[in-house]
Amino acid sequence: MKKRTFAMLSLLTSFSMVLSACGDGGESSSGNSSEPGASQGGEKASSQPAEITIMLPLNTAETPPDTIKNEVEKLTNTKLTYQFFPADTYEEKLNTSFATGSLPDVTYLKNQATFIQMKEAIRDGQFWEIGPYLSEFENLNKLKPLILENTKVDGKLYSLYIGRPLARQGLIYRKDWADKLGIEAPTNVDEFYTMLKAFKEQDPDGDGQDNTIGLTDRNDLVYGAFKTVASWYKVPNNWGEKDGQLQPDFTFPEYMETLDFFKKLHQEGLINQDFAATSKTDQVNLFTSGKAGAYVGAMSDINSLHKDLIKNAPDAVLDVESMIAGPTGEASTWAIPGYNNVILFPTSAIKDEAELKQVLAFFDKMMTPEVANLMYWGQEGVHYTVEDGKAKASEDQEKTEREVKGYKDSVIGEPETNGMYEGYHDLPGRIHAEELTVANEEIAVHDPTAALDSETYTTKGVELQTIITDATYKYIYGTLDQAGFEAAVAQWKKQGGEQIIQEFNEAYAAKK
Repeated sequence: MKKRTFAMLSLLTSFSMVLSACGDGGESSSGNSSEPGASQGGEKASSQPAEITIMLPLNTAETPPDTIKNEVEKLTNTKLTYQFFPADTYEEKLNTSFATGSLPDVTYLKNQATFIQMKEAIRDGQFWEIGPYLSEFENLNKLKPLILENTKVDGKLYSLYIGRPLARQGLIYRKDWADKLGIEAPTNVDEFYTMLKAFKEQDPDGDGQDNTIGLTDRNDLVYGAFKTVASWYKVPNNWGEKDGQLQPDFTFPEYMETLDFFKKLHQEGLINQDFAATSKTDQVNLFTSGKAGAYVGAMSDINSLHKDLIKNAPDAVLDVESMIAGPTGEASTWAIPGYNNVILFPTSAIKDEAELKQVLAFFDKMMTPEVANLMYWGQEGVHYTVEDGKAKASEDQEKTEREVKGYKDSVIGEPETNGMYEGYHDLPGRIHAEELTVANEEIAVHDPTAALDSETYTTKGVELQTIITDATYKYIYGTLDQAGFEAAVAQWKKQGGEQIIQEFNEAYAAKK
């Protein structure tokens, strides 16, 4: 057990470098830890507030004040201690707390990546199985079965999930540029290419200089542009079925077609030339400074992009599109497993079933509209108002970010299950993005391995993925040809990939 646990810990930090949490569009910044507190052991009298310590990543620069926490405590009859740690270094803190046995009663992970790496510890009995208890709680029992299934380990449920829309990826583009150049929203990849080429070559900003590019991208093959464009080409979502067996996406011919498309964009200067070394901050700056006309990622990013863009281009107009077809003529996109993060309950902190039920009771109350709205939107009249039955965020976004964001990222479920308000939007592009996010569910491609386990993937998946990631970037940059990419795939298989394929297929067959 110790050997397996050590292996998990060694990989946990490195795995975080491959995938990022999506959060609201994937933003992340540093903050300071606060309110360190020990977990509360033993039974607590039901008339007394349940004392619960919660560890979670902080995606803002400052730890939030206790304003929201104090109100939550009153509504849930709890005494809460929040241990906030900067999201950028959260895996390190998670590692340390896990290794020293000091995880608190409630442990939020960082993202799907850290959850995968924690599975070995889950199998070792270091976290409570909560599946048998959910039926005892009216609100927890409303969580979506499909998403719960995607978080199970060996068929058992250990976690609660923070829900996210299944498929919110798409294209955000300068509609004012497109209108000026007589270009419609693209309906297929050829039209997408035509738009990018025009944005570079036809002086869309009208300054008479050759200083614009089509697409701004970053060093992220998942939440950047690559995976979404690949889905337009019908590349499977991580894994797909071929010849009756599950195979990784990069073994499909459509993956090579996507590589050729990006290589063409790179050769023609339609994408930032150093995108493989570009951070999300720099990617966004290229767009909001007026140098790039297209951004592929979470369509919800349109709000922040618009807010900063109009500082430099007051007349700029943004719009979105996601119904973009590849060579088959059919539009498609990729889906996440329905969650952004999960919560685990360490057996080292929660000593018995009675205490576990007290903690679960808190989350059951969190899934009431009153508590969910408070934690997600803040105080009505201060951080938001209600219009047309939806929450309209205050114009003082900095105040809301500072006081509410830390708690917002911890709310389990989604509006359909916890009853909280949907967001009210008045930016036309964001309204369109919300409509397309719903429409995307009809064309979304799911990962068939989301609810499957592979021991080799858990222990070696991150290390092996770097082989494919490096080969992908090198091919696009033109320093690796098709034979070289195929050699990288062969290397992946030889160093453990074949075992991963076998294990996923065995789990897949057993589940059918």
